[in-house]
Amino acid sequence: MATKRKAAKKAKSVKKNTATKGSRRRAVSVATSARGTVKQRVAAMAQASLAVCESDKNLQAMLKVLRNKDEPVQVRLAAMDSLATAAFSVIAFEPCRKDYIATLREVAQDPNADIRESALGLLAGQKDGFAQKKLLEGLQNPDMALLPPEKALQLLSYDVHAEAYSLARDIVSKPPNEDARREALRLLAADASSASLFEKLLRDKDELREIRQIAASALHALKPQKLQELAREILLDKSDYDDIKATSLTALTEFGDDETIGKDKELMKSVDRLSVGKAPSKYKQSARRFLSKYGR
Repeated sequence: MATKRKAAKKAKSVKKNTATKGSRRRAVSVATSARGTVKQRVAAMAQASLAVCESDKNLQAMLKVLRNKDEPVQVRLAAMDSLATAAFSVIAFEPCRKDYIATLREVAQDPNADIRESALGLLAGQKDGFAQKKLLEGLQNPDMALLPPEKALQLLSYDVHAEAYSLARDIVSKPPNEDARREALRLLAADASSASLFEKLLRDKDELREIRQIAASALHALKPQKLQELAREILLDKSDYDDIKATSLTALTEFGDDETIGKDKELMKSVDRLSVGKAPSKYKQSARRFLSKYGR
């Protein structure tokens, strides 16, 4: 009796797996067929990801959709998402990876900007040398750029090389736009040789507040002691902005030396004024947390 039950259970399992494989194959068929509507094909792409590497036929059909410039962009993007999902199964996807990467490199130069950006994003996430080269070339020569400079800098941050730091410094010096300048500074936040640049930016009261915040964050990583010194200067400067003072308070509250700060009467007096002055309540709260920590 037990043997019969095991046999029945096994047969049921085989039948279920066969049905599941059949539904996945149908999903691939719908996803890759030009006869379906865009909505139908995009919906089928999600299930098709489970069948991408079940056969070379499935893989090539999905890659063909991605490469085909005559396909609707929504369908091509869904195909790219489906393939990316399949690629998370590292071992199962390994036989498919070479063709997948080759196709991503091809569509990284596609006429459609959304396709280019998505493909380069996937390649950059894998620290692909081709993507790095194309992104750097675009920053060096805007006529060859596959993406706007701010987007290229974001993707280069996945695997930063010395050449990227040099180009980022050039963009900070002569930015094509403010977004590119911000992204260049975010990339340089991992570059030890840029610490002096961030010191200058944090001290500059004429600089954009967001840029000064980025500078403070970068200095926390690159030169934490220098950030502590500058934070004290900012808090003692009555003419500086409340939000920058709040950033400085956070730096000193979280990472300052208890004994040194606790004895700094001038600093304590300045923060005490901020805690009861005309600053917004959230900044007053930051000041009170500071004073509470250092014994006032």
